[in-house]
Amino acid sequence: MTSRTRHALLLLLTVNILLPLGVYYALRAHGTAQWQALLLSGVIPAAHALGTAVVRRRVEVFDLLVVALLAVSAATSLISGSPRVVLLKDAALPAVLGAWFLGTLWAARPFPFRFGARLRGPVAEEEAERAWRERPEFRAALRGLTLLWGGGQLLDAALSTVEALALPVDVVPVIGRFQSFALLGLVAVLTVRRSRAFRDRYGLPLFGTREPVAVSVAGPDAGRAAAERIAEG
Repeated sequence: MTSRTRHALLLLLTVNILLPLGVYYALRAHGTAQWQALLLSGVIPAAHALGTAVVRRRVEVFDLLVVALLAVSAATSLISGSPRVVLLKDAALPAVLGAWFLGTLWAARPFPFRFGARLRGPVAEEEAERAWRERPEFRAALRGLTLLWGGGQLLDAALSTVEALALPVDVVPVIGRFQSFALLGLVAVLTVRRSRAFRDRYGLPLFGTREPVAVSVAGPDAGRAAAERIAEG
């Protein structure tokens, strides 16, 4: 594991798990209402998403989604006063991402192919386009990864929904965040194994390589965060 990857993992854990949990339970210890503590702890990932967008001078859909869901849950909670409304925000994010991933199966290129364009240089991109046109096994492998990524996000959303509605409110944040991180890690490991097996069998990388780039993590489930740490496929 490179120092860049370790830094990305540490950032992911700190911004999306450790700091939000620390803020939430510290506020609860001081008597803050559950819904208020949940909203305030959710500000940290949203602020990081906005800060990342400002630094790179480009707003990603994922960043907008994180901020929009926090705003909607805040407005709804102010009206209802229910902390479970805020908890459902953490289920909505992977639900939207999972549906988006799976929806790209009907697009000209599935999401993993588009993601791979970030990792490929110009020559590798030409080879990937040719492989997409001429090699059905290449198309099948990337569509399989699309199902894996989308299915993982939808599973996270389903589990998070059940937890938000059925479990005691104060235990949901820690369970939900570590659950999302575990599922993200599992999907990343399966992606690496499948992409390496494909490369070994067909002599063709699914993602290609280029000079390493810094990883920016905007949210807990983004599927995107784990994918950007795949070394090569």
